[in-house]
Amino acid sequence: MLKVKPLEAKDYELIKEAEKVIEKNYRYGRHHIGSAVRTTSGNVFSAVHVEANVGRITVCGEAMAIGKSISEGEHEFETIVAVAHPHPHEEIETCWVVASCGLCRELISDYGKETDVIISYNSELVKCNVMELLPEKYTSDID
Repeated sequence: MLKVKPLEAKDYELIKEAEKVIEKNYRYGRHHIGSAVRTTSGNVFSAVHVEANVGRITVCGEAMAIGKSISEGEHEFETIVAVAHPHPHEEIETCWVVASCGLCRELISDYGKETDVIISYNSELVKCNVMELLPEKYTSDID
């Protein structure tokens, strides 16, 4: 059973930041995921994913937001979220929270094992520690 925590007001603000960045920068076939990360100092960094014709070169929104944060000198993360923007052919009008992919879960945990991830779980928005989403994580750390 996944250990989850209820969202706080600041978590809904984080979701809004992810929505704002993708609503501003959405481009069909290029950018459809927005992400926002809140650092332990309370600063928020948001970014969009960067799609590529060669899939393995695509960079997820979470990686972009973490990279932006680190580039600005913020290296400790509290919470991260990703949202999807609807495509023109979809009958959806608003963004929605999406779960981080496995690669992003690895990256988030590499840079902060205490980081919470906002997800939809049992039809409810909640947050949980990234390690809950990545049991038995590979690590080169010696325990």
